[in-house]
Amino acid sequence: MFTAAVITLSDKAAAGMRKDESGPAAVKIMQRDKLFDVKETVIIPDNPELLKNILIKMCDEKKYNLVLTTGGTGLSPRDFTPEATMEIADRMVPGIAEYMRAKSMEITPRAMLSRGVAVVRKETLIINLPGSPKAVAENLEAILAALPHGLEIMTGKASDCGHQTAFK
Repeated sequence: MFTAAVITLSDKAAAGMRKDESGPAAVKIMQRDKLFDVKETVIIPDNPELLKNILIKMCDEKKYNLVLTTGGTGLSPRDFTPEATMEIADRMVPGIAEYMRAKSMEITPRAMLSRGVAVVRKETLIINLPGSPKAVAENLEAILAALPHGLEIMTGKASDCGHQTAFK
């Protein structure tokens, strides 16, 4: 089982003006197949420095295998999640974000407006998800089958990439 955390970025949810539904949607999907032990969920305002500090702590100190963010991936002036994520990254994992956008484009042309990224910091995979619960579910479901193998390779628990996993 892999350790995980979910960070929701929303000024309104952080202020208690709106219920966070995106973070719980991600947690529910991750816990469904008992592959992920979600150790922490956080709701923060759209603040790039705060996000960077939390990501660094989750990666460097808590050493979670996977950190998902929800929100802040669009075109709003307060949407900075990808930039903050890239600033603390060691390596990019572009295929994850590319695949999520491609699968989302099958559902809505608005998916092309998502700017989410996926990166590695030390031995933690960080993936930016959109902010709506529906988009979180669609995007996470699209990549879920590949995550365990990617995490095994990243953490050194596996070294063979020859096994193919079927995608939906």
